Amino acid sequence: MGFLKRHKFEIFILIVLTLIYFVSRFYSILSLPIFTDEAIYIRWAQIAKQDANWRFISLTDGKQPMFIWLMMISLRFIQDPLLAGRIISVVAGFFTLIGMYFLGREVFKSNKIGLISSTLYVIFPMALVYDRMALYDSLVGTFTIWALFLIVLLARKIRMDIALILGMIVGGGVLTKTNAFFSIYLLPASLILFDWNKKGLKNRLAKWIFLAVIAVVITYGFYFILRLSPFFHIIAEKNTIFVYPLKEWLQHPLEFLITNWQAFWDWTNRYLTWPLFILVISSFFIAKNFVKEKTVLFLWFIAPIIALGIFGRTLYPRFIFFMLLSLLPLIAYSLVNICAKFRKPYLLGIFVFLVFLLAFKTDYLILTDIAKSDIPSSDIQQYLTRWPAGGGIKKSIEFFEKEAKKGKIYIATQGTFGLMPYAFEIYLINNPNIKIEGYWPIEDKIPAKVIEESKKNPTYFVFYQPCPSCSETGIAPIIWNLKPVLQMESGVNSFTSIYKVK
Repeated sequence: MGFLKRHKFEIFILIVLTLIYFVSRFYSILSLPIFTDEAIYIRWAQIAKQDANWRFISLTDGKQPMFIWLMMISLRFIQDPLLAGRIISVVAGFFTLIGMYFLGREVFKSNKIGLISSTLYVIFPMALVYDRMALYDSLVGTFTIWALFLIVLLARKIRMDIALILGMIVGGGVLTKTNAFFSIYLLPASLILFDWNKKGLKNRLAKWIFLAVIAVVITYGFYFILRLSPFFHIIAEKNTIFVYPLKEWLQHPLEFLITNWQAFWDWTNRYLTWPLFILVISSFFIAKNFVKEKTVLFLWFIAPIIALGIFGRTLYPRFIFFMLLSLLPLIAYSLVNICAKFRKPYLLGIFVFLVFLLAFKTDYLILTDIAKSDIPSSDIQQYLTRWPAGGGIKKSIEFFEKEAKKGKIYIATQGTFGLMPYAFEIYLINNPNIKIEGYWPIEDKIPAKVIEESKKNPTYFVFYQPCPSCSETGIAPIIWNLKPVLQMESGVNSFTSIYKVK
């Protein structure tokens, strides 16, 4: 009871933030069409849930399985597979919100900064996007923030229990995505916070090194669980798609650094907004205290983004999500110090309004009309206006469910991996009247098996991607002479089209 009385204000604010968080994340959570990667992850989780032999199915594409394992749980309780996938990110984001409070409070020894850090996470436009999608990145952010909090604690308190928990948290992170290893790579940088003037320096430093090694050993112990799968080696192969291997990078060092950094700046400016980024920089100048702490927080952003800028090959905005999170406590620090200098409440109100105007505008549009929001164009294209977004999936599923009530049907899809056929399998695979198969590549002739199936049952072919023989994205080759049944605009000059095979 004494604890509740001492911290009743903080508890009240956190409860309010929790309510705002869940309302903002669940509001119209299914309005965004299913994205290609979401379809893949949800289908993997369904297969893994049904067959224990496939618990490591994500490794067949070089993806770690933690997100899939968590989705296996939600699929048992939530009927809509897409909602079951996206709710994992909602829950992960909530734990990030809590972690942000503890991180801000611990780093700057201020409950106020902790609470503002959590508030910033609730309104952070990038979090609002990724906490509502069935993608890995929100979960990676959760592990990163809690790992950073524990790393700060370990440098200051040097305790075995902190090292053990840190190892498990980072272990969970590396079972989610490879970029969680940055928490281990940056661990020595936390010595900036080490008390080098306190007595017994050698003993304390030796103890920290010992505990850090224990945390690293536990992390790799978690990671080596993946060696139980024969597909473990594919992780390294998959990473080369997004990051240049050293041998290949040496052939063109720094060639792509400028273009990568231009992309990073655009993504940061759009998601973090420039007023908040200015507050990040100003945190180093408005007050001279906590210099070491600010340096550590900024390192957790700048070090991985430099590494990705140098070695990055195929990049998307979501890759920098976990990097930006460490900047929120710096923004909170600036806000606390700047706001304390305002003597007139109305001036303070004007300042806060101007600082958050762009963020609130972006948040509002993300929730109501994301196509008009100021988020990076590459995200709008992937998630809404181009073929990776499943704009016509919902209507297609409704059509096939209706047709299947009349008898058996056969569905052929353009593609064997990704949005098609997985988006259909997610919802229709258990229907005994529906058989689904994917085909790739699309050539001048209709696959012989499709013709064969059309002689037995009503047969449909679904197009949604561009192809050499197609006149437009999502339009069947004219030479196939198929009967159009249903065509849905899924983006800009992009369609999801259903044809009946004669």
